[in-house]
Amino acid sequence: MTDPNPTHPADLTREQLLVQWQEARRRRQAAELGSEAYREASEEIGRIEVEIARIERAMDPPRV
Repeated sequence: MTDPNPTHPADLTREQLLVQWQEARRRRQAAELGSEAYREASEEIGRIEVEIARIERAMDPPRV
């Protein structure tokens, strides 16, 4: 499956990542458990959460 949003996550703001995270959560919830769509949405959620955490650690003060 191709990335519906070609922008690299590292180029996005925390707010933009949160919007993508919400959409990925919706897709995962709509997908059949164990399906390819469910797996892809779950992986995307993880990637987005890592980027959000990276941004929050870099904040002053960090959002830990």
